[in-house]
Amino acid sequence: MSDPKTPPPGYRPKAYPPPQFPLRRPAMFARMPPAVFPVLMGALGLGLALRRGLASFGLPPEFAELVLGLAVGLWGFAVIGYLIKLSQRPKVLLEDLRILPGRAGVTAACLGLMLVAAALVPYWPTAAHVMLIAGLALHGALAALILRLWLASPPGGREITPIWHLSFVGFIIGGLTALPLGLNGLAVGLLWGTIPVALGIWALSAVQLIRRIPPAPLRPLLAIHLAPASLFATVASGLGLQVLADVFLLLAALIALALLFAMRWLTIAGFSALWGALTFPLAAFSAALFARDMAMTGGILAITTGGLTTIVLWRVLEAWAKGSLAAKTNAAEA
Repeated sequence: MSDPKTPPPGYRPKAYPPPQFPLRRPAMFARMPPAVFPVLMGALGLGLALRRGLASFGLPPEFAELVLGLAVGLWGFAVIGYLIKLSQRPKVLLEDLRILPGRAGVTAACLGLMLVAAALVPYWPTAAHVMLIAGLALHGALAALILRLWLASPPGGREITPIWHLSFVGFIIGGLTALPLGLNGLAVGLLWGTIPVALGIWALSAVQLIRRIPPAPLRPLLAIHLAPASLFATVASGLGLQVLADVFLLLAALIALALLFAMRWLTIAGFSALWGALTFPLAAFSAALFARDMAMTGGILAITTGGLTTIVLWRVLEAWAKGSLAAKTNAAEA
């Protein structure tokens, strides 16, 4: 009887490639994490809210413009990084869209273009107009792609998440730019076109929340439900639809109170990049309060949101710089 450890005649061990020295390093931005964009979206929204708030108090706008300038710069750097990643392997976009942090991040990056357009209105209206149209077109293409991937996914993966507000209601952000540019017809179309979609997502999400408690790491995403109501209130107020604006401001206030009482429950899993989802809805709510002449309440919220956004932004950028953000959010590699 032969020794079981003895290889049979003619056996050749499997050839392994020799180790590479120095060790292979991925190309620059090859694993750029899209999860950095939600908090950058929050920083842009905070700057726009401060612009409204300082004007409400009759204060100089320099601080708000400084915040917007820093936010636009960081957003632009991150966008360049992600475009470099796409240039290395375009199909990496589909891989990022198949995971929740990637889908939220890519969508936030696209919506950031419309927020940057709003920031540019006082300085360069023509560029803001172009960026608004480009942002709406790009976001429409992205929403169609996300819907296609969702329909192609197995039934168990077709869950409605708060990120749907970003993907399919996020067009309303264009109203923030359309109004100061005098494009009231576009703002009206965006408002009435997105309200039914948001109502449907709120209803389906409420049913899902009753049936199943979301996992602790995903609970910060529930804060996104605050953003559409706040944006509807702001845009409706700008259009002179005061009753509609008050209805959505009341809805936003109720959602904000629910989030406040559930804050410990929402954040029990500890810090993650998904905390970026807490920042832009609060900034949008603050701007809505300013739009409805509730300057004191809006100011207090803006200060709170500023502190939260600064902390989350710092920690997310630090994790990105160290390379841990891509691993923690499962970002695809080009």
